[in-house]
Amino acid sequence: MTKICLIRHGETDWNALGRIQGKTDIPLNENGKKQAEQCRDYLKHSEWDVIVTSPLKRAKQTALIINEALQLEVVEMDEFMERSFGDAEGKTREERAILYPDHQYPNQESREALVKRLTDGLEKVICRFPDEKVLLVAHGAVIHTLLTIVSEDSLKIEKYLSNACISNIQYKEKRWEVKDYNLVDHLVEIPE
Repeated sequence: MTKICLIRHGETDWNALGRIQGKTDIPLNENGKKQAEQCRDYLKHSEWDVIVTSPLKRAKQTALIINEALQLEVVEMDEFMERSFGDAEGKTREERAILYPDHQYPNQESREALVKRLTDGLEKVICRFPDEKVLLVAHGAVIHTLLTIVSEDSLKIEKYLSNACISNIQYKEKRWEVKDYNLVDHLVEIPE
């Protein structure tokens, strides 16, 4: 059985401002670094085989902070980069609501292309790390889509996936299943 712990990257300044990032390469802010440290401290007493990360700064920084305690191989995989949101990247929720009330952002990556890319990524993980325990650090839309793919659309995620949240999926008997998602008990509110 291959187990994957999906970890959303820590907060960035754009997250805090409600700006959509997509493939724009924004680093973690100080709060995001602390969230990554809390993930590290939560995961340090558990056994993992490898860390897979999106190559974007915010995910890679989160992965490297977590790895301070685990000392694992870190593998970058482009398949788990955030979805491109095209012309909407950098715009706040309010700006997007005015400019694109139908959520159809010009030049964004299609849902079909995203699903294919992520499905290909999951296949690569299964082939490269069979029966291993994998930490996968990625992005909100990526993790949301992965959970939807794995659950075969049966999982209705009502709540926004929090920065530095943890979700767990597993591949058993040639079938994916969602164990849990959007876990945040390891995160402690950090005073300003």
